[in-house]
Order: sequence, then structure tokens, then C-alpha cells
Amino acid sequence: MSEGSTRDCDNPAISTPELTWRLDPLIISSLVAYLAIYFWRFRLVRSESGSRGAEWWRAALFVSGVGLLAIALISPLDELGERYLFSAHMLQHLLIGDIAPLLVLLGLSRVIMRPATRRLMRFERALGPFAHPFTALVLWIALLYGWHIPVLYDAALRYPLVHGLEHASFLIGGFLLWWPLIQPVPMRRALGNGAQFAYVGITKLALAALGIFFVWSSTVVYDFYVTAPRISGLTPLTDQKTGGALMMAEQSIVLASVFFALFIRMLAKSEEDQVRRERLEDAAAETAPLLR
Repeated sequence: MSEGSTRDCDNPAISTPELTWRLDPLIISSLVAYLAIYFWRFRLVRSESGSRGAEWWRAALFVSGVGLLAIALISPLDELGERYLFSAHMLQHLLIGDIAPLLVLLGLSRVIMRPATRRLMRFERALGPFAHPFTALVLWIALLYGWHIPVLYDAALRYPLVHGLEHASFLIGGFLLWWPLIQPVPMRRALGNGAQFAYVGITKLALAALGIFFVWSSTVVYDFYVTAPRISGLTPLTDQKTGGALMMAEQSIVLASVFFALFIRMLAKSEEDQVRRERLEDAAAETAPLLR
């Protein structure tokens, strides 16, 4: 760690950085392939079964998730975070490891995922106790805090291979984190209503706690940003506090949104169960005279 008050003035200041798009063929082809496979399956489901499970709002969410991945990985945001600003790098991580996986999974449904259902369920059985939702939660928190250890964080910024591994692990961890809540393929160890709220709460508090640390730290945590060129006079310490505040704000918005969605889903399921019970009671009342 470095003291922000003593080393901020040593950095060269630039008013407007020269930023470029990272047109990586592997990343671009992967994103295009995801969209192509999705819409091939989406159109097939709609032609065979109608719109149920292949609603256009699902497609919009899926495209939004892939679009956010494109912004995070190939837009100037990538270079801005990699060379200049901690806050930009935190925004990139939030897109890759939290928001984009959530939107992509919301774009899926059990009908769309039907061809892969048996394989995924066999894989879940093979994992045994490690397939529990809270295993994904622990793994995600370990990845989150592990990659923010200064030696690993600085290594990711200095070595492209490590940086790619960091982003890949955040993306996979994000999918594993949100999977138990959305379940585009049914899980054997599903979370109950109360456990779902606890699961999301622990997740968001863990990330918010890291943001609080960055906001209240009186020193610059990562040496890389101490010597990085400064943009518009933004000091490394102010940049770090901005990144922490961004993390806290994002977690608050996601937490409130997901809690609201879970509450609505819980009410809808309760209403469906009530209707089912009433139908069974009516059917039993109709058949009772015939049995006498």
C-alpha cells in the first residue's frame, strides 16, 4: 500500500487519454457465437411451442447481458481500467462478474435449455455435495477477495495472461453465483424462500464490504495506480474512493432489485399453490357424492 497524500503529485497528468477499442478476435467471435446459438434455439422454441419460455423480454435481457460483456471487454473501458483508473476497473469487474451473468441467465428458460438439461443434471449429480448453492457463494466470495489481494491485483494489471484469467474466473463465478436463484435448469438442492433472501444478502454484503474498505482507506491499496498517469487531476486516492463508492452503489441497486423480484415471485407462487389447492378441493367435493 502507498500513501495517497505523498505520491499523488509524482504522476504525470493527462486531460484526455488516448483510448482504443480492443478488437480481440477471440472475444468478438465468442460473443457473436453466443448470440447466434441463443437466437437459433430461441426461434426454434417459438416455432415449435409458441412464446412460452421464449418471450421477447428474455431475448432482450440476454442481448443486454452480452452487450455489457462487450462493453466491459472490448470497449475503451477495458484500457481505461487497465492503464489509468481503479474506478473504471471496478466498473469493468462489476459488469463481468455480476450484472452481465445475471442478465444472460434471466434470458434463458427451461424450455430454451432443454437440450442441455440432462447433461447438466448429470454433472450436478457428479459434483455431489459440491453442487450445493452455498458452494457457489463461497467460491464467488473467495474469487472476489482473492483477486483483490494487492499482489494478485497488480499482477493482473501487468501481465495479460493473468488479467485474462482474472476476467474468466469472475465471469464463471458470476454465472455460478446467479444460477441457483434463476435455475434455467432445475437443481436438486434448490434454495427455499428464506434461503434465497439470505443467499443474495450475503453476496451483496460481501461485495459492499470490499467497497466500504476502499472508500474509507486512507492509503492507496494498489501500487500500480500510484504511478499510473492521472486523468483530469484525479488523485489515486480519490480514484480509489470513487471505485469503492461505485461498488457500494451497484450492490445497493442490485440487492433492492433482486429482493423485490424474489418477493414478487414468492407471492406469485403462493397464489398458484392456493389456486391448485382450491381446484383439488372442488374436485374432491364433486366426486364425493359419487363415492357414497
